[in-house]
Amino acid sequence: MSISSKPSIPTGLAELLDEFALLDRDMKSELLIELAERFVPVPSSIACVPYPDEFKVPSCESDAYVFYQRNPDKTLQFHFAVLNPQGISAKAFAQILQENLSGQALEQVCSVSDEIVFEVFGSGISMGKGLGLRSMIQLLKALSNRERL
Repeated sequence: MSISSKPSIPTGLAELLDEFALLDRDMKSELLIELAERFVPVPSSIACVPYPDEFKVPSCESDAYVFYQRNPDKTLQFHFAVLNPQGISAKAFAQILQENLSGQALEQVCSVSDEIVFEVFGSGISMGKGLGLRSMIQLLKALSNRERL
């Protein structure tokens, strides 16, 4: 998909999705590993273990959580916790969401489809992993929508 076919999502995310569309499976895997290595867990100033259940991503095999801070401009800064140290996919996707949706208009954040999981990870992603990653973006959008109201 081209950037122009994603007018409602943030430009950076659209560009990243375009980049993923051009990569073969091995290159995509390498990029996801790089993203996972950049993952920084939620700072303790935002949330501490045990994390509140309201921020837990349902169905996520890696025990992921989504947190946020309100920015002065009424956008949100997203933070994630991934408790499974082997949760490379969850960490990579959390990094993508944090880098590309933090600081964006809440309307844009809420317009991002959870189907981007398949654009990032491909259609061969396991049902369980796909469900957890889609739930990650659904929770992020629900929190954003709550802040819009």
